[in-house]
Amino acid sequence: MGRPVILSNGQLMVGLDEDGLVHDFYYPYVGLDNLTTAHNVHHNVGLWVDGVFSWIDDGSWDIKVDFEKDALISSIKMKSLKLGIEINFRDFVDNRQNSFIRRIKITNLLENSRDIRLFMHQIFQISRGGRADTVLYVPEANYILNYKGRYVLLIYGQTSKGVGMDQYAVGNYGIEGKKGTYVDAEDGELSGSTVEHGSVDSVLRISTTIKPNGSENVDYWIIASDSQYDCEQVHKSYLEQSIEKVENGVRRYWLKWLAIGKPSIDRIDKKYRSLVQKSMMLIATHCDKRGSILASGDSSILNYGRDYYCYCWPRDSAYAIWPLIRMGYRDEPKRFFEFCRDVLHPDGYLAHKYLPDKSVGSTWHSLLRNGKKELAIQEDETAIVICMLGEYYDHSKDYEFVESVYSTFIKPAANFMLKFTDKATGLPHASYDLWEEKFLTSTYTCALVEHALKRAAKFAELFDFPEDSVQWLMASEKIKQSFEVLYDPENDYFRKGFLLEPDDSLTFDNVLDISSFYGVLMFKDAKQDADKLIKTAEAVENRLTNLGPAGGTIRYENDRYLMDYSNSIPNPWFVCSLWLAQYYVLIKELDQARALLDWAQSLAYPSGVFSEQIKPVSGQPAGVAPLVWSHAEFINTALDIADETSPETL
Repeated sequence: MGRPVILSNGQLMVGLDEDGLVHDFYYPYVGLDNLTTAHNVHHNVGLWVDGVFSWIDDGSWDIKVDFEKDALISSIKMKSLKLGIEINFRDFVDNRQNSFIRRIKITNLLENSRDIRLFMHQIFQISRGGRADTVLYVPEANYILNYKGRYVLLIYGQTSKGVGMDQYAVGNYGIEGKKGTYVDAEDGELSGSTVEHGSVDSVLRISTTIKPNGSENVDYWIIASDSQYDCEQVHKSYLEQSIEKVENGVRRYWLKWLAIGKPSIDRIDKKYRSLVQKSMMLIATHCDKRGSILASGDSSILNYGRDYYCYCWPRDSAYAIWPLIRMGYRDEPKRFFEFCRDVLHPDGYLAHKYLPDKSVGSTWHSLLRNGKKELAIQEDETAIVICMLGEYYDHSKDYEFVESVYSTFIKPAANFMLKFTDKATGLPHASYDLWEEKFLTSTYTCALVEHALKRAAKFAELFDFPEDSVQWLMASEKIKQSFEVLYDPENDYFRKGFLLEPDDSLTFDNVLDISSFYGVLMFKDAKQDADKLIKTAEAVENRLTNLGPAGGTIRYENDRYLMDYSNSIPNPWFVCSLWLAQYYVLIKELDQARALLDWAQSLAYPSGVFSEQIKPVSGQPAGVAPLVWSHAEFINTALDIADETSPETL
């Protein structure tokens, strides 16, 4: 189950599932410290109507989950014919305070008055291990407080008339044989238990009577801070002003943010604009104020693997900011570049991935290869950041900022790439490929390193460091001259790569991988490699594309990641399919490019969220949702088509 709605302000991030229920709650970093037990259970919403109770996720509700096209505010509609009730949610994270707010409208669809009791269930696991959390009722202000140490959450709800919760209950969840306090709501009454610790949850009740065909509005909020006092100050401000005012402020914030990219948006075909805007905001939701850009806030992947995507991969992040750079955004790219500067290893390389607080993330890359010490890195992740700094400068002409990271990032990173080469081949030394699976000298990485060294040389010349410029340009040229070995003459395409053996022989990996094609297409001289690129494109079209009824392009032959073995067809990826669309723009086949953009749009969630992959037969989402990289490539493709300013046809 993905997250069709992600809400964030750069510190607090909330993910809503396909039932519109809270499934992820990250604070105080975007993607770090998920304060829910998302891989086990979500927060829930229950309704008691004239003696009949229903949880929103019990299968009896017709639910549509979406968010607005020009503001990061949810638009969720739920209808229960059994209860004769409709509920509408407008959810958002306050851009000024670390608060998650749900504006709930309950409508009575019947011709008689109804006794309504709304139950809001919260389940936080601040301690992660389910130990030593505290939840308690605060009587003087009629709210629930959930805390451990410096993580404090204030929970409250009230009707439009200012009537707060009339019942509450707190208790244990998942320990000592206890299902959870939410069970207490199912008879319409709550016990009024006041405090509990350990693995805890809570429920609050708001009661009202709704006239025939009438409605009632409820405002509900969770405030996050590092102290009860600070939470209370925000809480008091919400009680003193209307939540309508807060919502309008959030809407104005996103309209102002989108306005930066409006000139670019206005050039895009109208049928793509809504999804482009949503994609822009989804990228923004994954940007932490301290520079990290999360690959995905969807924690559900933890149910199927050993880890999740809540990390800053320098590669994913660089691709995420590329369309923002093209559209005139400056703050998010600059914060990301500063993040990379701060985490750069003293030897000049970036690690596999990072947590949003700048600590090194988990890895499955070994430090040994056949008994020899190797770096557990993907060199392309270092190279891509310099490539994006080049894009940033080309679009912004921000001399002062780029100069500020020359000695602290560009120079050490370029010097590392200069040294991290094999004399026998003149190409970069082996590292792990961009799919994080194989250790080799890959075509993709070689293309990026060549381009990154060339960009670094241009920066050195710009900032008057001629010696740096000469040596980096020479290194780039050496890679260019040695690139021929990466082409497979028998199959007529760029191979995945090779491994240099101890005796200086080469063991080739001739797997057809779209990243080899894309790396050369975007980061080398496309004209110089035109014939080879066209041949590789033909191989991609024939062997990696439209292998199943759902269409799309796979990463490489026999890709088994998240494969459904019942059909043995690898899953197509949005990123790979849109890379092919960008190639079609380059060769002026715009109809084919638009067809792939239409294909992608048709397979998004109703809210516009893209998953990582799709299932090859059904077209259903696979992998995390959203994947930020998928959204970035959708925007880039739409911009490419709108610009029609790519180089001459190959």
